[in-house]
Amino acid sequence: MSDLVIGADGLPRCPWGASTPDYVTYHDDEWGRPVHDDNALFERLTLEAFQSGLSWLTILRKREAFRAAFHRFEIARVAEFDEHDVERLLADPGIVRNRAKVEAALANARAAAELPDGLATLLWSFAPDRRGRPRTRAEVAATSPESVAMAKDLKKRGFRFVGPTTAYALMQAVGMVDDHLEGCHVPPLRPGR
Repeated sequence: MSDLVIGADGLPRCPWGASTPDYVTYHDDEWGRPVHDDNALFERLTLEAFQSGLSWLTILRKREAFRAAFHRFEIARVAEFDEHDVERLLADPGIVRNRAKVEAALANARAAAELPDGLATLLWSFAPDRRGRPRTRAEVAATSPESVAMAKDLKKRGFRFVGPTTAYALMQAVGMVDDHLEGCHVPPLRPGR
């Protein structure tokens, strides 16, 4: 039994990945693909934190505004944001205007800027060994031992809004785990990282 759905193009997809054109593009072209660039990982981490309590579709549709507001998520630039930038961001109708999440993004940039080996090295150190794809949505976890460990380590380093569920969503989004359902048309990740 599978939870795959067949899209209008005849391709089998994870059920969430066929529900809107935005999700089709994100599912087919980005979600679950390995990301190793520090700034790209900072973007994903920031967007996952902003998504907390909201629909991912809301974040996807605001993504370009987020990129503009956060200078394309360049860690060094965001780490220099000050209270003026916080107020600018809170006044920007193109993004999610939540003070705690905005302040967390700035704190996370500062923490990332201090990492001696970079954000990618740290985050990917928590990637689990590859496993087979889940067969059904019920087999897709919300957290893992690795995401719990990642969240704990990030918080110890001064990161905010990085609980185990957010950490696991990040792991899924950037290809640390492959949670496309078995039979999904997106090619499986190759063994290794």
